[in-house]
Amino acid sequence: MMRKNWGQTAAPVSQGPSFQLFRKRRFSQSPIFPRSLAVAALLALAAYGKEQLGLVVPMHDGVRLAADLFLPEGGGRRWPTVLVRTPYGRKSTATLSYRYFVRRGYALVIEDVRGRYASQGRFGNMAQEGPDSDDTINWIAEQPWSNGRVAMAGGSYLGMVQWWAALEENPHLAAISPVCSGDDEYLDRYYSTGGALKLGHRLLWLAENLTPPSRVPALLPSYIRHLPVRTSDVAATGLPQPLWRAAIAHPSFDDYWKRLSVRERIERVQIPTLSFGGWFDNYAESDLDAFSRLALRHKTVETWIGPWAHNPNFRFVTRDFGPQARLGIRTLEADWFDKWMKKSPVTPSGPLLHIFVMGPDIWREEHEWPLTRTRYTPLYLESGGRANSSAGDGVLRWQPVIQSKTDTFTYDPRDPVPTMGGSICCEPRILPPGPLDQTTVEARKDVLVYTSAPLAEDVEVTGPVRTILYVATSVNDTDFTAKIVDVDRHGRPLSVTDGLQRLRYRLSLDKPIFVKQNQAYQISVNMGVTSYVFAAGHRIRLEVSSSNFPRFDRNMNTTAPNAEQAKPVRARQTVFHEKGYPSAIILPVIGKTRVMSVSRR
Repeated sequence: MMRKNWGQTAAPVSQGPSFQLFRKRRFSQSPIFPRSLAVAALLALAAYGKEQLGLVVPMHDGVRLAADLFLPEGGGRRWPTVLVRTPYGRKSTATLSYRYFVRRGYALVIEDVRGRYASQGRFGNMAQEGPDSDDTINWIAEQPWSNGRVAMAGGSYLGMVQWWAALEENPHLAAISPVCSGDDEYLDRYYSTGGALKLGHRLLWLAENLTPPSRVPALLPSYIRHLPVRTSDVAATGLPQPLWRAAIAHPSFDDYWKRLSVRERIERVQIPTLSFGGWFDNYAESDLDAFSRLALRHKTVETWIGPWAHNPNFRFVTRDFGPQARLGIRTLEADWFDKWMKKSPVTPSGPLLHIFVMGPDIWREEHEWPLTRTRYTPLYLESGGRANSSAGDGVLRWQPVIQSKTDTFTYDPRDPVPTMGGSICCEPRILPPGPLDQTTVEARKDVLVYTSAPLAEDVEVTGPVRTILYVATSVNDTDFTAKIVDVDRHGRPLSVTDGLQRLRYRLSLDKPIFVKQNQAYQISVNMGVTSYVFAAGHRIRLEVSSSNFPRFDRNMNTTAPNAEQAKPVRARQTVFHEKGYPSAIILPVIGKTRVMSVSRR
């Protein structure tokens, strides 16, 4: 990976052919624009507009940020502007697709955020991006080529920047279009809704982006199992990382995280918002949360959720959702900006949600989330006490279970269940996301497997999915995981959605409360969101275990801070599902409310 000096002062750069100015970057830093298109796009777009490179943008505290400007043809005019602010290098191939906006009649400003590449200052947490965006937007509005109207675009970190900019309520900011960005720092980038650390996601990002230029980035296997987790940043990057240490010091959702949450103050977002997310992306649940919160406040918001991972261009090896799944995101963004920046007057519209229903592989328009017509339907667990692995006797039934033996397994943090797909971010070549085959996972004895009979008819599941489990453990804190799987007519099990619950956070993320050993507790495992049709003849399957590594950190099974522990403890886990302990998946079923099976397993 090639890097610049992140603290280098921005200095004017001589103008020249665009293709001489871009440097190669890792694909992980190009979530929306695949490198394979870089050369073609560059040649196609190089003829458009004028360039002013290495501009200096002053901040409120004297720090100077580096930016490049691209103008449409037609001198002497004032243009609306699209602003892109990135920590990944304004000259990377990842920025090439934004040149499309120049063709559509927009000035384009691409800026290195504070402390990155040619921009001065120290790179910090997301709170820096609001004031810095505000300063940059004001600077743009004062330029002779600007008409004072600004929109923002970009995905992942570049999308998070937009939410923070919107909170500043700058009168020059007319619209935003965040892609795969979420709305909460705690839940999106660091911890799960069940309280587990998103270990693989964060360490991989640190290694690829904060490793000093003099050091070769470490490979995932060299640091992912490092204990204690608190010092994994050194194993990954060679140096202590303040962002990592601060996150580790705050495992609960406390005031530290509330100050870094867009969700906590989203009522300040007043401008039209066009957002995008993917069912197999780490940020999907929060992308929909942002839509729902803005829609309830009758704000102008339009959201698209497709069958995508963090990179909407990434293709899964196990499923092809067809050509209709491929959207022209830049075109939709430009149309959105045209509507709010070029056409006047415009009547604000109501909330609009486009969801891609996997199975029939179609787009459908909705206007709220979750859908008001949802029928939350339980699918109950049952077994003869031997549900361990797919060769066991675990069953899912549509009717409550009267008699059923408990299932047990041993969770050993030294031998965790490996992550196999799912909604994971952000490097698909290292941590592949999506609907992957679960055969090897289901062969393990520490994975309980419950399977329905073949379905008599299609079952659409659209909405938030959760699993209610009645569990006990031999320790005072541990994890339980749940994963929904689609088993096709040939027996191939592909994952749909999953989640994890850390027992100390079963009641609230705000404060840990430990459990008593070997006592039964009811827990609710949040399994994320989906829109998926289980086809007639297929089976619905649930996997239950206690680890999903390295997507989530391993619970050391003690009452001490998990990130401080270097000595894991084994736990004996029990899952109840007899009368009085109705463990069940709660499916958000849409359409037909009477769901029947064709045969008994």
